[in-house]
Amino acid sequence: MPRVRELEVFRVALPFGRRSESLLVKLTDYAGMTGWGEALAPQPKTWSRLEESLGALLVGVDWEHPDAVPGTDSAVDMACWDLWTRMRGVPLAHAVGGTRTSLMATVRLEPDKSVEHLVTRVNQQVCAGYGHVTLDIRPGWDVEPVRAVRAAYPALTLAVDGDGSYTDGGQLVALDSYGIEVIERPFPVTDVDAHATLQDQVAAAVAVEVRSTAELDDYLTLRAARVLLLRPTAFPSLTEARRAHDRAAAAGWDIQCAGGQGAGLARAATVALASLPGCTLACDVTQPPRQNQIVTPIVGAVAGVIAVPLTQPGLGHTIDEDRVRRMAKDHFQA
Repeated sequence: MPRVRELEVFRVALPFGRRSESLLVKLTDYAGMTGWGEALAPQPKTWSRLEESLGALLVGVDWEHPDAVPGTDSAVDMACWDLWTRMRGVPLAHAVGGTRTSLMATVRLEPDKSVEHLVTRVNQQVCAGYGHVTLDIRPGWDVEPVRAVRAAYPALTLAVDGDGSYTDGGQLVALDSYGIEVIERPFPVTDVDAHATLQDQVAAAVAVEVRSTAELDDYLTLRAARVLLLRPTAFPSLTEARRAHDRAAAAGWDIQCAGGQGAGLARAATVALASLPGCTLACDVTQPPRQNQIVTPIVGAVAGVIAVPLTQPGLGHTIDEDRVRRMAKDHFQA
């Protein structure tokens, strides 16, 4: 039965992105075993809430299972799972029900300075072993780049990601003639009807990213998509993320796990969830640069394949704690 002797929380500055910050949680039990978790781009009040309540919640308290720890957020929940599975000597992937030993990866390419340069970048990724590419699209940067990439690579599996930037589905319908596998996040997640209309108009699967099973249920009811874009750190707990996986899979949806941001811990949790049987689509843990991670081995793809760590317990990675402390902008201990 875990009992936390000490906890530490680090606010870590990451050398990339517009919201380049993570909160890292470290739990240490009375035997010296540790568990780590990560929250990406935390809200301003998250730090003060953890500082005021986390110590009383965890230090010296016995708990049987991570689900028994009340009132946690994604970082604390992840740290509890990491500690719990390390104590039992089992990989996190197995503990959540994963069955895969390796995952196909997609590589994500942002809008470029020219269509020609984008095609060159796609060529670099194909030569590196990727058979699946996700193109970030926006109004005004959609049909032309997709047409050019498809012309250059007729057999390449392509997905596009609108990041909720569209209000009209016309250009997205036009993309369907280029053999797109998935149209990810075309509209704001609150616009269920727009997703449903688009899914009726295209052969490609529409993918939606939700943050709760309640949001997912709205899409399932209206058959407004066919793919769940599952980002584990967007849910309050790994159990809740697993519950969303189960509901989507039961409805016949495909599932893609995504989580490329952060310092490496969130990526590791993404890989663990992506080993679940319903996660049939390519996993997205390719961004940002691999050298910015604080875990060993780093989480990423080799020749388009991601290994699921099954020889080490917990998240399956060693934390460079010295680097964490150097990167920390703030820190508290209880």
